[in-house]
Amino acid sequence: MIDSFLIPPQERLLRHPARRLRDWGISANMLTLVGFVIGLCALPAIALGHFWLGLALIAANRILDGLDGAVARQVGPTDRGAFLDIALDFFFYAAIPFAFVLADPAANGVAGSLLLFSFIGTSSSFLAFAVIARQRGMTALNMPQKGIYYLGGITEGAETIALFVLICLFPTVFPIAATLFATLAFLTTAIRWWWGWRSFGQI
Repeated sequence: MIDSFLIPPQERLLRHPARRLRDWGISANMLTLVGFVIGLCALPAIALGHFWLGLALIAANRILDGLDGAVARQVGPTDRGAFLDIALDFFFYAAIPFAFVLADPAANGVAGSLLLFSFIGTSSSFLAFAVIARQRGMTALNMPQKGIYYLGGITEGAETIALFVLICLFPTVFPIAATLFATLAFLTTAIRWWWGWRSFGQI
């Protein structure tokens, strides 16, 4: 919901460090892969109850995710980079709820499963819309710098990370926070279905 508003200040903040990384020969894809491995390490950390460590790893993943895009825009984005970015991001997003389920299956199992169920809806509707939009040559006017068509919603990247920060800081609120977020994610999915039906109705 707020991703498009965060992009301009993020771009200004990361422009200089991205230029340094580019000059050192570090590619956007390298940053994407390193960030993914770091982010995935949050799964065992959280599962073992090290929530502050998990939060630090999530933060590092997000910083590198921002830097890979900044570097890519300076040297020229590629289809491979766009594919890696979105595919690994969605896998990382799913890893965090699963980590909380492993941390306390009795307390978090149902809510965590519901949250992952809702992630399937938001991710599949996002990607399905992007595929058809690409075929039709559509561009997301609010985020033209993205490698694929970026369809917004109530629960986007910023809101998802805010949820992760909340549940790492206060692990006991996971069942309530996950259920509330899943409800908003299901609403986002329904809105995207409607938007796809409306947008792609014309030949």
